[in-house]
Amino acid sequence: MKLCFPVEADNGLESIVYGHFGSAPMFYLYDSETKENEIIDNQNLGHVHGMCSPIQALKGRTVDVIIVGGIGAGAINKLNMMGVKVYQAMADTVQKNIDLYYTKSIPELTLEHACREHGGCHE
Repeated sequence: MKLCFPVEADNGLESIVYGHFGSAPMFYLYDSETKENEIIDNQNLGHVHGMCSPIQALKGRTVDVIIVGGIGAGAINKLNMMGVKVYQAMADTVQKNIDLYYTKSIPELTLEHACREHGGCHE
C-alpha cells in the first residue's frame, strides 16, 4: 500500500503533516510493503484555488491513500475518481499517522469535510 502525506519539510517519518493538500510544498510517499519512502516537490503548488490537479501535484505517482490535515472538494473528488482514499491526519507526524491508519483510528474525509479556501482546515 502506498501512503502519501503532504508535508512542509523532509524530516523522514518525523515529518509534520501539512494542513492543506494543494498548498503543501512537498509530499512524503511511504510504501508499507517495502518500507521505502520518497519525497517529491508539489508540482502544482501555484494552482488557482479550486483547480488543484492531484496527478500533476504528485508528479504522476500512484498512491492508494492520502493522509492530510485538510483538502478541498475538487481534490477529494479527483482523488476518489482515481481510486485514492483521503483520510484526516489525527496526529502531527507521518509515523504517528501511519500507526493510526493501520489501527483504523483516523476518519475518511468526504466532501462535507472539504476546505473552503487554502490554508489549514480545522472544521
